Formats: sequence, C-alpha cells, structure tokens
Amino acid sequence: MKIDYLEHFEKRIYNLLPSDDCREGILAKSMKYSIEAGGKRVRPLLVYEFNSLCSGDADCAFPFAAGVEMIHTYSLIHDDLPCMDNDDLRRGKPANHKVFGEDIALLAGDALLTLAFETVTGDATANILSDAACRKAVSVLANYAGALGMVGGQVIDILSENINAPIEVLREMDYKKTACLIKAACELGCISANASDELTKAASNYGECVGLAFQIQDDILDVTSSDDQLGKPVGSDSEKSKSTYVSLLGVEKCRELVNELTQQAVNSLDKFSGDTQILRDMAYSLASRKK
Repeated sequence: MKIDYLEHFEKRIYNLLPSDDCREGILAKSMKYSIEAGGKRVRPLLVYEFNSLCSGDADCAFPFAAGVEMIHTYSLIHDDLPCMDNDDLRRGKPANHKVFGEDIALLAGDALLTLAFETVTGDATANILSDAACRKAVSVLANYAGALGMVGGQVIDILSENINAPIEVLREMDYKKTACLIKAACELGCISANASDELTKAASNYGECVGLAFQIQDDILDVTSSDDQLGKPVGSDSEKSKSTYVSLLGVEKCRELVNELTQQAVNSLDKFSGDTQILRDMAYSLASRKK
C-alpha cells in the first residue's frame, strides 16, 4: 500500500525542532509557528515523489524533504519582514514578525536555515544514506538556496522595485527566487534514491518548469485574487511599482505561458519508467491553483 507522504512528513518534522523548554524557548516557538503554518508542502512532496519514482525509500527521502522545507520556511519568514516585503499575513495567519517581533523572527529564520543542513547531514541521516548522498544534498541545497539561487533572486527582486525591468530580468529573478528551490526538491528526491544523473537531470527540468509556472501563476493571482483567498496581501507588487509578467504581458498571455511551462514539465517525466501520474497531476494542479 502506498505511503501517505504528507502524513509521514508531518509526523516527523516537529521532532526535529528544538524544545521550547529553555531560556531561549521563544525562538523554538517562533520556528514551530511558521513550520506548522503548513501550506501546500509542495517541496517535501516533490522529494518524496521523485524518491518513489526512482524506487527509493520514504525514510531516506524524509531528511531531505525536511531540509528543503526548513529553508523554504525561513525564506518566507524573512520575506515578510519590514525590511523586505513588509507583509502582515502569511498563509492566512499573522506573519511571524507580527507575533514574535522582528528580532526573533529574523533569528528563527536563521535557525531554520542552519537546522536544515544539520538535518541533511546528521547522524540519523548518515545511518540511512551514504556520505556521498549527504554531501551531494548539501551542495544542491547550498547552490540553489544561496547567492546564485534563491537569495540572489531576492536581491534582484529588491533591485527591481520602481523600475521597468525587462522580461529577461524577470525570468532570471523568478528562476532564482522560486524555481531553484523547487528544482532542489526534485533533485534531492533522486539523490535520496541513488538515481542516475540522467534521471536527476530530468527531475531538475521538471522542477524548473514547474517553478517558473508557479511564480507566473503567483503574479496572476496577485491581480485576480483577494487577501482572503490567497492568505496573504494581494496587489503588493503594484504598490511597490514592480514589473511582473502580468504587467508586461497581460493576464491571458501569462496563462498561456503557465500552460506551456506545465506541459514542458510533464514532458520531462517521459524519461522515467515508473508511474508518473501523481507528478503530472501535481504540475497541472499547481498551474491552476487559486491560492
């Protein structure tokens, strides 16, 4: 019987967080607050699904799934800070800094980032995965989450405020800011199953296309949705005079791009011999989501 990956993940992720029964317990509470806010858990599920597709084991997928979700969560905490996007809502709840203050929220993000790498390389992980797999996972996470990946994309985002950024700048920004961590999740799933370089590359292509489609759909929802539907403020890009795919191309052209990228993602799955239906459905679902 197929494992419920979401249940497998949720049962274990909280055991990795520090106890709040200590002098700095507020930090642990802040970390847990944002982890338990949930969301779609897209990145952990991608780790699990590609692990399964490559005949891996769910227990081997878990530490990599946890690591990528911790990095994603830290980035959301930092994105919402007043010095960044200055958003009050995240996933329908007050942003972390609105509950715990800017200083603790900043440190909670830092703590989740470092805990991610501890999780990927710790003794529990080393007992079930090879040293080579752990090293490769660290390299993938650091590369896609760092200065040339997610963090770099955020910098481009900041530098693009109040200017008419061209479409090629937007693509680079969206690739680095959003697609890179989704690519990382797909690659980590393959690495956790000791898959071939060819399959890992196909998974990476899937992640890149899904990630770009995901961000363009975000741009669409920013102008077509509401705060209640989206669980976070809408219209923030317009308020900051940011160029977006929608502002440059219009909603209908953006929808066409989302569909094209989604189809490219689905086509990448042809390299795999197993049942890819869940990953195909995920790509279509993310492309048509309303929040």
